[in-house]
Amino acid sequence: MIAWAESIADRLEALRERIAAAADRAGRPAHGVEVVAVTKGHPGEALSAVAAAGLTCVGENRVGEAEAKEERLGHLGLCWHMIGHLQRNKVERALAVFDELESLDSERLAEKLQRELVAVGRDGFPVLVQVNTSGEASKGGFEASESAEAVRTIEAVRRVCELPALRVRGLMTMAPLTGDASVVRATFRRARELFERCGREVDGFEPEVLSMGMSNDFEIAVEEGSTRLRLGTALVGERP
Repeated sequence: MIAWAESIADRLEALRERIAAAADRAGRPAHGVEVVAVTKGHPGEALSAVAAAGLTCVGENRVGEAEAKEERLGHLGLCWHMIGHLQRNKVERALAVFDELESLDSERLAEKLQRELVAVGRDGFPVLVQVNTSGEASKGGFEASESAEAVRTIEAVRRVCELPALRVRGLMTMAPLTGDASVVRATFRRARELFERCGREVDGFEPEVLSMGMSNDFEIAVEEGSTRLRLGTALVGERP
């Protein structure tokens, strides 16, 4: 545990410096950028080390894995985020573990969440709408890489915001895994522009969180307006 904690704390300090430099280049304050530690595939000790390092949020992408960790460790005072694709048949289980869903990728999933939340008397469950601003078929989320798609996605976001058990806090996107920084930057820029449009045009949309940027592209994401980074390898290390 000591080795885990020291390793993550050291990496976090170095990452904070890079985040601050990127924010400075964009003329924005670094304190406006939140870090979610992506602990998927790592043992429970990694979550304990994340908490010891002073971070408050962890990201997992499999319901079963998160259940096992939470059963063994408890919540550790952390906010647990679901960041992977959530199957509708696992919504009830996910709601028992996760505090927020960053990957709301369809209206059918939103409607299933609404029904399950109402059934247990819960409301205001935080979600981010996942948008595909890269145009890649391999990426999930509402299509928004072209202008016409963006218009349809805004209408879908509007319908999701009408579901009273959900609290739509913002958007999430992923950039292509490429060495072409201009492609990554364009993907993030489209997401930011869509985020701003939703904030202006959609009642009930709370423009609080723009989750974009991972270990290989987080500095570009900060420069393009990200308010939340999902950092795995760069923070927690390679998965065993």
